[in-house]
Parts: sequence; C-alpha cells; structure tokens
Amino acid sequence: MSDGESPPITHHSLLMTRMFHCGRFTLSLDRPLIMGIVNITPDSFSDGGHFYSPELAIEHAIKLIAQGADLLDIGGESTRPGAQAVGVEEELQRVLPVLEGLRECGVPLSVDTLKPEVMRAAIRAGADMINDVNALRAEGALQAVADSAAAICLMHMQGEPRTMQQGPFYQDVVAEVKAFLDERIAAAEQAGIERKRIVIDPGFGFGKTLEHNVGMLRQLDAFAELGVPLLTGLSRKSMLGALTGLPVEERMVPSVAAAVVAAMKGAKIFRVHDVKETRQALQIVSALT
Repeated sequence: MSDGESPPITHHSLLMTRMFHCGRFTLSLDRPLIMGIVNITPDSFSDGGHFYSPELAIEHAIKLIAQGADLLDIGGESTRPGAQAVGVEEELQRVLPVLEGLRECGVPLSVDTLKPEVMRAAIRAGADMINDVNALRAEGALQAVADSAAAICLMHMQGEPRTMQQGPFYQDVVAEVKAFLDERIAAAEQAGIERKRIVIDPGFGFGKTLEHNVGMLRQLDAFAELGVPLLTGLSRKSMLGALTGLPVEERMVPSVAAAVVAAMKGAKIFRVHDVKETRQALQIVSALT
C-alpha cells in the first residue's frame, strides 16, 4: 500500500461503522437496537389476541418504547407455523389505525408484511421499515420499497407459513441461508434499494428444524459477514421451548440468553417481546465488546 493510500474497506468494517437509514430516522449501530413486537392478530404464537384492538396495540407499543424499544414492529398477519393467510383489506384494517396512532411516537415504525399492496399503503401511512418474511420475492414487492425511503428486512424462509415446518431440509443450512440472503441483498440493490437501508434476518423457525436453528445460532457470525446489519428474531420461539421444556409464556429468560448469544456473534437488531429485560442484558454485552 503506497503512502497516503487508505486501507481497503471490508464488509466487516462497513458494518461496524455504518448508520442504518430507516425512513424518517437514521440509527447508529454503535449499540444493539431493540425492536419491540406489536402483534395485532388473533393467532400469533405468543401474544395472539392480547392486543387485537388498535387501542390496546397502541397502548402496548407506548409501553415498549418506555421500556427502551428503539423500533417497533407492527404485524397484522401471523406467520407462525400453520398460520392462515389474511386478505389485504383485513390486514390493512388491523395495521393502518395503529400506524396512524403511533406516527409521532418518536421511534421508527416497521410493518411486518409480505404483501406489496400492504407495503405501499403502510409506507404512505408512515411506516419507516418493511419486515418481509418473504424477502421481497412477491411480484411488485421490490419496487414497493425501492419507490420509498423505507428500510427493508430481508428474511429467509423455506416454503411458506402454512407448510414450512413440514419436513424442512438442507444440505448445509448456514451456507444455503447465507447464499439466499446474499442474492436477495443483490436483488434489492439492483432494484434501487440502497445498502444503507437493508437488514437481513436468517429466519429462525421459518422452515427449519431444531437442529437447523441451533446450527444457525452457533454460526451466526457467518451472516454478519454479508455487510449489512443482522436482525434476529429468537424471542419465545419454539426452539427455546424444545431446548428448555418451557411453555411459551415462560420463555423470557431463554429468550434473553439467546439475544446475548446473538449479540456476541454479531447481531445488531433484536426483535423481542421482552424489551426491558433484553435491553438490560445487552447493555452488559455492549460494555464488553
């Protein structure tokens, strides 16, 4: 390297220094970011029906912000294994009043949807981010995000929610999921979505066995090598129940432990139900890394 020449920028150094552009907000990745879950569904696996009305969902969201949520993820359609699909109009009737009620809450609002029509309507209503379990593979989805300033979370899922846990199979789960996410990052960039607003999620529990999930968590740092922020959604998942024998309502401690492991392996954003407890644990990780 000649005098005055800067060292090469690697994917890793990009990730360590970059900011995450999320609609109206720019978020620093200098510390872990907590994404609080707001499900407006009757059938989500952990809290289905608890916050089904807009009023209850908004009240819950404000509590999550008070507990330290950096972002909120609003979902109007369950994507748990075996979940039934919801029509566009019904999903919008669930999501839009909550988006409008939280528009000025002070944190970025993500909408968890795989439908391009919902993406466009949500972004018009104030969504700063789209969280798509289908990684923008639906017709029109890439353009729906590209036409906006919204961020996108590209997630891996083998199959679709109704059938994804019926015999998922991989030769090498980490290599295959990583290659898929790399391809979707490239597709998003080609469509005009800047890298600075792309996040990836390996999709724990989405078309994966317990062995697959454990393998991905063990090698999570492989996904951090892709050069965009890594989001994990491990909170209260069935893999934690399988490992501990605990029912879903008693999985807070395993969920926090999983978040700590993920943070130590390069995850930057944590989609969780238990915001306060996760934030406290990740403050310790931040102090040590």
